[in-house]
Amino acid sequence: MPMEPGSGTLTSRNPSQFFLNLSRNLLLAYQSFGVVYGDLSTSPLYVYRSIFVGNLPDHQTPDVIFGAFSLIFWTLTLIPLLKYVFIVLSADDNGEGGTIALYSLLCRHAKFSLLPNQQAADEELSSYKYGPSRPPTPSPLKRFLEKHKRLRSSLLLVVLLGAAMVIGDGVITPAISGENRFDVDGEIPIAVMSAVSGLRVQGVGVELTHGAVLLLACVILVGLFALQHTGTQRVAVVFAPIVILWLISIFAIGLYNILHWNPKIVYALSPHYIITFFRETGGAGWLSLGGVLLSITGTEAMFADLGHFTAFSIRLAFAVVVYPCLVIQYMGQAAYLSKNVTSIPESFYKSIPEPVFWPVFVIATLASIVGSQAIISATFSIVKQCHALGCFPRVKIVHTSKHMFGQIYIPEINWILMVLTLLIAVGFQDTTLVGNAYGLACMTVIFITTFLMALVIVFVWQKNVVIATLFLVVFWIIEGIYLSAAIMKVPQGGWVSLLLAFVFMVVMYVWHYGTRKKYNHDLHNKVSLKWLLGLGPSLGIVRVPGIGLIYSELATGVPPIFSHFVTNLPAFHNVLVFVCVKHVPVPFVLPEERFLIGRICPRPYRMYRCIVRYGYKDIQRDDGNFENQLIQSIAEFIQMEAVEPQFSSSENTSFDGRMAVISTRSNATLLVSDQLDSSGSIQSSKSSMLERLRADYDDENPQVRRRQVRFQLPPAGPAMEAAVRDELLQLIQAKDAGVAYIMGHSYVKARRSSSYLKKLVIDIGYSFLRKNCRGPAVALHIPHISLIEVGMIYYV
Repeated sequence: MPMEPGSGTLTSRNPSQFFLNLSRNLLLAYQSFGVVYGDLSTSPLYVYRSIFVGNLPDHQTPDVIFGAFSLIFWTLTLIPLLKYVFIVLSADDNGEGGTIALYSLLCRHAKFSLLPNQQAADEELSSYKYGPSRPPTPSPLKRFLEKHKRLRSSLLLVVLLGAAMVIGDGVITPAISGENRFDVDGEIPIAVMSAVSGLRVQGVGVELTHGAVLLLACVILVGLFALQHTGTQRVAVVFAPIVILWLISIFAIGLYNILHWNPKIVYALSPHYIITFFRETGGAGWLSLGGVLLSITGTEAMFADLGHFTAFSIRLAFAVVVYPCLVIQYMGQAAYLSKNVTSIPESFYKSIPEPVFWPVFVIATLASIVGSQAIISATFSIVKQCHALGCFPRVKIVHTSKHMFGQIYIPEINWILMVLTLLIAVGFQDTTLVGNAYGLACMTVIFITTFLMALVIVFVWQKNVVIATLFLVVFWIIEGIYLSAAIMKVPQGGWVSLLLAFVFMVVMYVWHYGTRKKYNHDLHNKVSLKWLLGLGPSLGIVRVPGIGLIYSELATGVPPIFSHFVTNLPAFHNVLVFVCVKHVPVPFVLPEERFLIGRICPRPYRMYRCIVRYGYKDIQRDDGNFENQLIQSIAEFIQMEAVEPQFSSSENTSFDGRMAVISTRSNATLLVSDQLDSSGSIQSSKSSMLERLRADYDDENPQVRRRQVRFQLPPAGPAMEAAVRDELLQLIQAKDAGVAYIMGHSYVKARRSSSYLKKLVIDIGYSFLRKNCRGPAVALHIPHISLIEVGMIYYV
């Protein structure tokens, strides 16, 4: 069977399909070099200098250098290779990675979400990777966490902190990408400083003024962000050859240095040299771990960028190419430095053999510019996931690939990142400060991922708590040591990461808080069905031809804004459909499971409910087919309701607020009408589909060419009730009369009795975000020519 988008699995019984999947993953592995590994692979430019200069000025001996390499080797082996490649990448959410993906997995398997349970919106989705129908194992820990709202709120804050740190990385990384920090004079070695440093190493008399370096760096940064709109695939095609040439170069240079300078460096693979390192350096060695940490910066991008590629392709690229090249390069630098201790400030360029210096210098300069691409792509993915889960304001999301749904571009975020990056580059002219901020942000994300993975092991994979505890303790001890060293650098620039993360975290939490309060207001003020039934089928007003699609965030019940509509509008359409668009916690929803249909009142009222489900990787297109698919779903529901026992009581269940829902079986652009045979069963008549359906465009409004669908009723049969046929006929007539989209233009305000903090959050923070983000009608692709809005104030 074909491989699902973003899955990365190669399992197939068809040999041709197997090789097709393999070739696809090999191509994605090639592309991943240009997107995922640019940052991680350029770390050898500056790691050794970061470890020794300023931290260990009195301990620059061969034994300490051996110990430093041993630390780098085991850090690369334990965190990127063991933890991420072999464990964390297995916890993808149907091909999507990052802290938000882990959180969505947890919310789907336990009641950790702060929003009320909306099981009707995501029940029986086959997109669930870990078996939605499998009953979860009872767990006291699970019940304890579900019971205490403060713990669930704390979990959300931890997740948002991780997401905010990734976004903060997207600001810091381009400002520091590729800088090798050889500049002892305190100039600005941003993206191009590796080139300047290389020129100085060679003794070439090239002098760039302070302003020239800054201007050149800013031009490169603007060009990098301007390139993002072309899409991940095109960027990868341009960047991948550069990173591959870079990896081949550092592998060859490292191997040469090992053989030429000190082959005994292989002994440093033993962790014994780590003990020797700390025995000789003491507390200074602990502070130098901030430099060792820079050898794994960019690791979190392997998981966060998972939606752009596949788990198999990322594993293949790292394990087969990136990891061996980095190990050999770090080993080669250590071999060179063990015989040339005085060259530590210029370790990388000094270790390059003179005949190949200039080619390597050019490749290093290009690779340093590419280095920030990984975290920029990861930032787009994180923002998309946060937005879909109600934790980020509405933004424009452009899908840049027809095959990989995770390859996206967000214009607003791209330009915000560019402006903030330029401010960091211009404002912080000492890259040591930026480097400290960078290390703290990366280590915080890695630390949070370990915590969330431990919860996934228990609640999603349903493994023993002992296994999860062992995983948590082992990696938290390792990462905690590095994190503690990074925290000590907060006064020396680490505060930049904390400030950026705080700003993004406040934005996300304020949006989530306001959205949750608005939803709870709707939930607790739903229109009474008794009042609705008392109005009668006419609802006490004039019912005019057409279909009215009333948008609401409620998955059950009638929203309070409907009564506001009834009291303000003199007429309503013959057919009313309450539409609820839900982004469920899965990457994508199969088309045949997109719609859930139910009936709100008895048949004469002609009132239905439709829950439209989208995953956080799904594409919402304004292609004119939404109305067709919706009417098709309602027609199919009406026919199935008449003959299948499980729907025979749907009218009765609607009186107490419950809703009988059904997932449609066919979401083709043209409706397939189902006929009833003499036995009462449903028999599809696809052969006469084209005779019963035809599509045309609205010639009266050439600027808005909305697709219109006209269809005929199936022939009357013994099992076709007159009431069912009449209801289908009215649905056809209403569709021919036109469709109107009805939304509430809501204003959310805090009550007068609310605290000052709540008034600040709702009246200022949430109101500001709502006014400056994309409107709901634009985000839902609602045609403006058919849009009706009614204002309403929410006091929460």
